[in-house]
Amino acid sequence: MALDMRKMRILQAIIDDYILTASPVGSRTISKLPGIALSSATIRNEMSDLEEMGYLEQPHTSAGRIPSEKAYRLYVNSIMRQAALLEEEKRFIQDCYSSTLDKVDEVVKQTAWVLSSMTKYTSMVLTPQLQAVKIRHIQLVPVGEGRALVVVVTDAGITRDSLINVPLGMTPSQLERISHILTERLRNCTVRDIRAVHIPELQAELQGQREFLDASLETLQKSMDAGPDGVQLSGATNMLSYPEYSDMGKARAFLNAIETRDVLYSLLNEATNVEFSITIGAENKSAPMQDCSVVTATYKVGDTSMGSLGVIGPVRMNYGRVLALMNHIGKSLSAVLTNMFDEERK
Repeated sequence: MALDMRKMRILQAIIDDYILTASPVGSRTISKLPGIALSSATIRNEMSDLEEMGYLEQPHTSAGRIPSEKAYRLYVNSIMRQAALLEEEKRFIQDCYSSTLDKVDEVVKQTAWVLSSMTKYTSMVLTPQLQAVKIRHIQLVPVGEGRALVVVVTDAGITRDSLINVPLGMTPSQLERISHILTERLRNCTVRDIRAVHIPELQAELQGQREFLDASLETLQKSMDAGPDGVQLSGATNMLSYPEYSDMGKARAFLNAIETRDVLYSLLNEATNVEFSITIGAENKSAPMQDCSVVTATYKVGDTSMGSLGVIGPVRMNYGRVLALMNHIGKSLSAVLTNMFDEERK
């Protein structure tokens, strides 16, 4: 059975109506829409064919039809058009990135709020991940007996620091020597390439201090990856306003899944190298997310992908509007962070 243009038009109309109403769609509703020009009987026959092909489901006998996840995948891949934002919406987004935001964490938090406020779904933003930036300088600074601060400066102008235990008897001059060696060997190296390329050289040069070297490099790498704590969440309870989450068990499972941030971090971290991704229902690996759709997009600092942002909503998500908002907000976030990091370099 072929999915011809008439079936495609009817399927699109059903999906568009169901996204708005969350109510099963009947043939009479479709027959009244402009541009359809078909009788209710003809539409019923076509809907029956679409159900047989797996694009529609009938939740109750004698009820209308609802789209299946297969239908939404077709819709996203072939039918949907990205919505156009209003000029006042663009101005609102621009105004949200005011000059008072002078820290990266503040910008990320504001981005999550803007995204959830405008989509009415749950939003998430991953703070910049620095695995792809290049190291400019490493300094081990003694801060007390048996402790030192590992300070890393990157070519993006970002500085990270973390505490590390220092072996008993190690002097400030030894820490300075190790700092010099690490800087010389790792300058212009990305964090993700350190272990693959430079470890043997460093081990040979720092004989007798291998354990401290390994601990220092591990601390350095962890400081560049915020992990689940680097996920900013907004609008967690927005999902509860949708009828799909009127079931308390389903709602509780969803809230528990996002509360720990681990699932969200996994989603966003995997998406950092993909410009846009859409996973629908059962396509999601995490069980509590299999009643949702997740849309993610990458943001950049300059030409380097640094993180991602995402929206979680019901499977009947307004995909066209979500993509339009994420595209515009993602570009705004990229521009703001690029300007901030350029200022830090000066």
